Amino acid sequence: MSQALSIAIVVSKTVIFVLGTAIAYIAYKAHRRTGSPSLRALAVGFGIVTVGALLAGIAHQLLGVGLRSGVLINSVLTALGFGAIVYSLYVE
Repeated sequence: MSQALSIAIVVSKTVIFVLGTAIAYIAYKAHRRTGSPSLRALAVGFGIVTVGALLAGIAHQLLGVGLRSGVLINSVLTALGFGAIVYSLYVE
């Protein structure tokens, strides 16, 4: 893989981590303030999506896991996180 592509992956995963963590933190703070279960589920969902992106990047860049396996890790955790986000829209 080219050096430029590796740098682009690291930069994009870093941006996803920073923004995802910020969204999860804000949702968690709102949950703590209101006690709303939907905000807790929203925080968990964004946390899972964020961790998925981070783990996929670490697996690929640092552990030498293949790109396909990294994409699979990211996809599974993104799907689980989106499931939690969808759940947060229906919880009272």
